[in-house]
Amino acid sequence: MATYKELKAQAEALLQQAEAARRAEIAAVIVEIHARMKEFGISPADLKGGAKKTKSRSVVAAKYHNSATGDTWSGRGRVPRWLASELSKGRSRDEFLIK
Repeated sequence: MATYKELKAQAEALLQQAEAARRAEIAAVIVEIHARMKEFGISPADLKGGAKKTKSRSVVAAKYHNSATGDTWSGRGRVPRWLASELSKGRSRDEFLIK
């Protein structure tokens, strides 16, 4: 039966062989990719696929204003804390509308 030391040496040798095989296979794949790119006229820029275009968000004018604190809200999304607090006190959204 092999000793721990011998098995560890064999494992290290196998890892080195595996890494060498991996590097060789990668090199072969790269050569194949270059050949295919040349065959079809593909450039590295073609592989990037172009940057995804994002929608530019336009600034929405404020619809509500708290004159006491200067806070504003466009009316989109969640109700801000300052307005929710005022609404819980019984005030109306209409009181904060910017005219």
